[in-house]
Amino acid sequence: MLNILEQIVVFKRTEISLRMTHYPESKWENTPEYVRKCYSLKESLRKGNASQIIAEFKRQSPSKGIINNKAGVVETTRGYAQAGASGLSILTDKKFFGGSVQDLQIARAGLEVPILQKDFILTTYQITEAKGAGADVILLIAAILTEGQIRELSQFAQELGMEVICEVHNEQELQKALVPTVDIIGVNNRDLRTFRTNLEIAKNLADKIPSEFLKIAESGIEKVEDIVMLREFGYEGFLIGESFMQHEKPATILAEWVQNLPPLPKKAITESSDIGMEESNQTSQDEPN
Repeated sequence: MLNILEQIVVFKRTEISLRMTHYPESKWENTPEYVRKCYSLKESLRKGNASQIIAEFKRQSPSKGIINNKAGVVETTRGYAQAGASGLSILTDKKFFGGSVQDLQIARAGLEVPILQKDFILTTYQITEAKGAGADVILLIAAILTEGQIRELSQFAQELGMEVICEVHNEQELQKALVPTVDIIGVNNRDLRTFRTNLEIAKNLADKIPSEFLKIAESGIEKVEDIVMLREFGYEGFLIGESFMQHEKPATILAEWVQNLPPLPKKAITESSDIGMEESNQTSQDEPN
């Protein structure tokens, strides 16, 4: 019997085929968002005053069922941005998570924050779709991809000016994810086969992630203290959905978290500033005279 993740992948292949037929790549390539310069999630997470929270709009999940089917996309995403989210995440899978590409398009309009399109990406078509709909960042899940596929898909995304998060759950998946065209390693504390969460996953993998990759923690983050603890393990971003979406006004809860977050340690701010200066200097050196 197929586990949840395997069921999702089987269905996703059929869904992609249908979408390619009804809405070919050429249509996405002709949208205004396709030629827009993407906002950088890495830069946003490393700002000195950043909350480092990537706030997610998520109606439901296979494990929890309906989480919140009343919160509106516009109200929630704008509320997240105003409350201090460093980035947004939009679930676009319909069958299992109740999302849609239209949610992403609606969220994009009028917002100048980096947006992650969160889905189960298997093809370059989905990346073209994400860019055309307004995403700045895509998610690749190592559990459903080979190292070769991670290389191919991440390179394609970078050619479109997007950043790439590769999500891992264990050391074996991490080894597949360590390719030059991946920007961020996301450690998911939720086992996508059972959908159980355990923050020990992030803690155990922290020192195995090379320093050239920004690392974020996903799932199972239920309180401000979890962020504080994970920062000590070197995490610079925290993708949080259910802890906000289970409330009637998700953005109000985010605002409370941001207010209660202690400032970033001076060491982290200094290192982030140094990284930003190095990247800026490298860009200047690379530019033609």
